[in-house]
Parts: sequence; structure tokens; C-alpha cells
Amino acid sequence: MPNVVVVGTQWGDEGKGKVVDVLAKSAQAVVRFQGGNNAGHTLVVEGKKLVLHLLPSGVLHEHCVTVIGNGVVVDPEALLEEMHALEVMGKPLHPAVDLCVSHRAHVVMPYHRLLDQLREEAKGDARIGTTCKGIGPTYEDKVARRGITMGQLVDPEQLRARLAELLPQKNRILQEWYGAAALSEADLFERYSALGARLKPYVGDAVGRLHRMMAEGGNLLFEGAQGTFLDVDHGTYPYVTSSNTAAGSACVGAGVGPTHIDEVVGITKAYTTRVGSGPFPTEGDPGTDAWLREHGGEFGATTGRARRCGWFDAPLVRQAVRLNGVTSLVLTKLDVLTGLSTVRVCTGYEGDPCGPKGLAGVRPIYEDLPGWEEDISACRRVEDLPENCRSYLDRLEELVGAPLQMISVGPDREEVIRVGDLFA
Repeated sequence: MPNVVVVGTQWGDEGKGKVVDVLAKSAQAVVRFQGGNNAGHTLVVEGKKLVLHLLPSGVLHEHCVTVIGNGVVVDPEALLEEMHALEVMGKPLHPAVDLCVSHRAHVVMPYHRLLDQLREEAKGDARIGTTCKGIGPTYEDKVARRGITMGQLVDPEQLRARLAELLPQKNRILQEWYGAAALSEADLFERYSALGARLKPYVGDAVGRLHRMMAEGGNLLFEGAQGTFLDVDHGTYPYVTSSNTAAGSACVGAGVGPTHIDEVVGITKAYTTRVGSGPFPTEGDPGTDAWLREHGGEFGATTGRARRCGWFDAPLVRQAVRLNGVTSLVLTKLDVLTGLSTVRVCTGYEGDPCGPKGLAGVRPIYEDLPGWEEDISACRRVEDLPENCRSYLDRLEELVGAPLQMISVGPDREEVIRVGDLFA
């Protein structure tokens, strides 16, 4: 298998975790390149569900090194909780063998989470809908050169110096702007130096390790969080995340050049969802919304919030194919549509999506296709699918301009139809 970037083509929650888990069988390393623990990737293996927020989705494959790249922001407590959950499952992660955390990745601190929460509360009805995990404020500090890196976290002397410099600024904002209580420098140092000591064996030169693996002929799998239209540059701004979610950021967020990337796999649901606020052209049919949420289990893996649901938006995915340079597509949750007499597809918009209102100023143009009643979860070839189901897939490929390489027909790792060589 070549070096592959896996990216969501909608607003996240497309099922990237399952796809990465499938591809990880042929990879020597799985690398997270952006985001933090504000996203969740759900894996279902032999009927057991595991939700990951920071650890890459290849963590269940013993031969596979998991790497948290420099582009990720790391909540040390959340990371240790995930590592403990794996240990309870009998799958402990060993330093320098199973997990490497870039020393350049930035640390989510308590004041980041607190500021995230206070800002959202202050916005009232105009809130963005963040998870309040502190991700945005951490990226702000990174760009403003006032962040704390993992390398500094695991060095008590550097951590003490950074807290002494930064905490007075944060406390002034907390107290004078929001009327919140100040945080104790001594308490923060004691708590986070202890966390740093536990994580120190895992922190190191992730870039160097990845390049050594490639030099030895290893294949790398790059995993992003969220989806294309939560990208801070190309998404539905300001209702976006605080990092670049598009495939191009895999190079910057992991430390590899673009010439090392061979394939970009775009993940899309057979319908559309998003969490939080922001425009959503194909949302609005209450009956369909309820059906998709119930049959698709559309509740956030991180927050438990009900996801907003709507029909497949072909112009949206077509734009994601362009932005990411998608070479092949994976369609997930096709089985959720089973039982609908009619399946709608948005083929275009009335209005200009590049106008002043963006996607909020458009109306979807729909094409109705016949649905299917047959259970497809046992299908392992395209030929096994009902005729109406195959027609739906053909139409999606035609509309978005990229070939399907895999189709998910159920939640389990093995409930997939492999079409192309990449997933053979």
C-alpha cells in the first residue's frame, strides 16, 4: 500500500475511523496530523465499540506504530485516559514501539478549556457550537507564539518558565473580562509536571521517525479529524474548527513533503450530517432527519449531541474532491438508507454558494431516486446489492467525479464491499 491520506469530505463524522482501521492492516504507521480531542473516531470490532479522540485509529493493529503529529493539539489528561482504556482492554501502548507523540505538538491547558467555555456562553444564541475542549484557544496561542509544546511539558524547568510567563496574562483575561477566578500557577505546575512525567517516554522526534520508516520502505497512513468543510480556510466560516482539515495539511501537520503522498481517500456518508451551528443546504425534511438520526445512530462520539441530518449533497462533496485532490472515495452508512421508498440527492443549488451568504444563501436542487428494501449488510460485492442501490451508487460517482473504492454496509470492520485495489 502507498502512503495515503484519509480525509472527510463533508462536516466530519463520515466514518474515517473505520476506514483507517481497515487500511491500517497494510500500514507501518498511522499518523494524526491535526485537530485535538474535539473529534471522535468510532471503531466497532467483533461487536465491541471503541471511541478514540486523540489516538490514531490504527491503534488496535499490533504491527502498526501510532503517531500524533506536530499539527495536533494534545490534552494530556484526555490522552492518558485513552491509553488507560486500551490497557484495560489488554492492549497497552509501549513507548518507542506503539506510540510516538511529536515534541512539537502543542498542549491544551485548563485555561484553554475555560476560555472556550466562557466565550461560548457569552455569545448566547450566536455561539459557534464548539465542544468547549479548548482546541480553538490552543491553536490561537500556537499561532501567537505563546503556546506550550509537548517537549516543554515533559521538561519541568521549561514548563515552570512558560507558566510564569503566560499564566498572568490568562488570569487577567479570566478575571477582568469574564469575572472568573484566577488559576493557581503552583497547582498547574504540580498537576501538569506530573502529567508530563507520565507521557515523557512517548514524546520525541515524530518527523524523524516517519522519515526513517519511509526510507526503509514503510507505508504511512495519515488521519485527519473533522471534515473538509470545517477547515478554517475552506469551510463554512466562521462555523469551522481552528485548524486545516483538508488533505494538504497532512504534509505540514506530520512533517512530510507533498511528493511523499501517493493517494488521497475521501470519506463520505451516503447522506449528510453536521454537528453544531452553521449552514446546511440539504437539512430541513423533519421526517427524513429523524429517520437518518435513528437508523444511523447520529449522535456525536465526543459530546453525545444529536447530529443534524439531510440528504446527500453532491456539489459539496464534488468541491471536497477538488480541494483535497481526492483519488478515490469511500461511501459509508449506505445501509442506513435501506427501507426508504425514495432517496433524494442534491445535484445543484439555486443561488451562489460563493456569494456574500455562502451556503446559507442557496437552496438545493433535488433528484429523486427509487429506494430499496433489501438488507445489504451481508453484501460483499457490488453485484450483490439491489439494483436500485447500485443505481444510487452509479449516480453519486457521476455527480462527484471520483471513483468508489470501498462501500460500508454496516458498522463492523468486516461489513464492507471492497471495489478497488487499494482495499483488496
